[in-house]
Amino acid sequence: MTNILIVDDDRNILELIDTFLSEVGYKVYQAQDGLEALKILRQTNCQLAVVDVMMPYMDGYHLTREIRQNFDIPIILLTSKNQIEDKEQGYLSGTDDYLVKPFEPKELLFRIKALLRRYDKQSDSATVTLGRTIINKKSYEVHIGNVTILLPLKEFELLYFFASNPMQVFSRVQLIEHIWGLDYEGDERTVDVHIKRLRERFSELTDDFQIKTVRGVGYLLEAKK
Repeated sequence: MTNILIVDDDRNILELIDTFLSEVGYKVYQAQDGLEALKILRQTNCQLAVVDVMMPYMDGYHLTREIRQNFDIPIILLTSKNQIEDKEQGYLSGTDDYLVKPFEPKELLFRIKALLRRYDKQSDSATVTLGRTIINKKSYEVHIGNVTILLPLKEFELLYFFASNPMQVFSRVQLIEHIWGLDYEGDERTVDVHIKRLRERFSELTDDFQIKTVRGVGYLLEAKK
């Protein structure tokens, strides 16, 4: 599930966007100021932030700079202003897109989808490194020292997803949706089978990471510090 952070000091705006995005399948986190937003980002793996400009404690431009400096996610700025100077300030702060209030929720959704597609393409060639273990999504290879491992496609995608989101718990349903897709009609226990195979493959090869069971919730990957 894709996590979206919405930051606005207007509770009505938060609830409107939350309701709309939740109905189309996004998980929404709400914050009413920049400090609360940064706290959520440090605790939760969000894939995109929608940030209002006018907020107490820390305005949207400042928050955008903080997000850009510390988190690799796309940002959409919301504002009631439509002056070119305000847009310029927004882009100089590091925003990816700009939306003027009032706006149609559908337009926000279109912009969110477009940015997520763009960032997904940029990350397609990325590698994830866990100690001596390098997981290369471009070549679909796992390197541990001088050893190269080729995994079945779904096992690789599952490992890469876990490694990209360490210490975050995912339920079987979330993993099915992300790896197998929303139209998957098989048994969700296939997740257990794939995780068992990953554990068997890597338990004797490396201690850089472990895939752990969180009883009653799901699974997480714990990386060696």
